[in-house]
Amino acid sequence: MRILVLANQKGGVGKTTTAINLGTALAAIGERVLIVDLDPQGNASTGLGIDRASRKISTYDVLSGQQRLGAVLRETGVPRLFIAPSTLDLVGFELEIAARPDRAFCLKNALEVFTEEQSQVLGDERFTYVLLDCPPSLNLLTMNAMAAAHAVLVPLQCEFFALEGLSQLLTTVEQVKNSLNPGLTMHGIVLTMFDSRNTLAAQVVADVRGFMGDKVYETVIPRNVRVSEAPSHGKPVLLYDLKCSGSQAYLKLATEVIQRERADGGA
Repeated sequence: MRILVLANQKGGVGKTTTAINLGTALAAIGERVLIVDLDPQGNASTGLGIDRASRKISTYDVLSGQQRLGAVLRETGVPRLFIAPSTLDLVGFELEIAARPDRAFCLKNALEVFTEEQSQVLGDERFTYVLLDCPPSLNLLTMNAMAAAHAVLVPLQCEFFALEGLSQLLTTVEQVKNSLNPGLTMHGIVLTMFDSRNTLAAQVVADVRGFMGDKVYETVIPRNVRVSEAPSHGKPVLLYDLKCSGSQAYLKLATEVIQRERADGGA
């Protein structure tokens, strides 16, 4: 079971959209995927059709040690795709655990229990990917995700300040690696919201590739109205409109993620 964290301290870069649609695309090509929603806003949960009123238990209960991760999983409208939903209770989580010495390892501990449970499950029922969707900040929730993950996947919007935010995030990843999770690696950077009519967007793509080299995925996610519309229907874009350019891009990204996993020996 591979654990990937989707992180970027900047909001509006397509992080949750990528979590939902990459998870759906991985499930579509045969993987069994769990999305863990760690954002108090709960957009990943809403985008997969989980009504707020029905979230009686959530990732807050998992992080606070009141529930096992396996107990909060919810099925989605996508076969082989599950979600651990979040609620606004997560807003106060940092204050609650600030004084605890293990405050950065709450999620890691929960995932270790979940991994042990998964080892008892038959092959087809066993999760192969866990995607951790973080809030748009480098807070304790994001630290918990990075401390628990095998690798970081960074959605990066094709816009002027992209590289500035990326360097800050890379510094944080390195700090987490040195202090909390020595095995953490950079899986890759996915460029999102690309508008081919925009000269600046093409320049950002060139700059990021020049700066990060082969850590940038070949697949670029285009700016696509169908991708933006899908969450309001509680669906991933692959269910909303499979043939649109956004859906096709996420399917390519899922294939590329798996190829990198195999090349790195992670799958």
